[in-house]
Amino acid sequence: MLPAAAPAQLAEVICDDRARLEQRLATVQGATRQGQGLRGPDTVLEIWVAPDSGDWILVQSYSSGTACIVAMGESWEAVPAPARANPA
Repeated sequence: MLPAAAPAQLAEVICDDRARLEQRLATVQGATRQGQGLRGPDTVLEIWVAPDSGDWILVQSYSSGTACIVAMGESWEAVPAPARANPA
């Protein structure tokens, strides 16, 4: 089971089946996926955020179906993307 509040540092990596971990993040933490990016051909990094508390969770997912929480923190602040110039 995940902690009720995300600590500033994570003592160990928490891994589980991806679907089960996503369910826990959503129901226990109240978190939603806010962004993701490829880390390698078989790995995706995702940022999950609990908007009510500001807690954030960094999840690394593998093509095998396993996902791991690799970092957690608090006071998440979304930063808007910079405006793009329109090509002439």
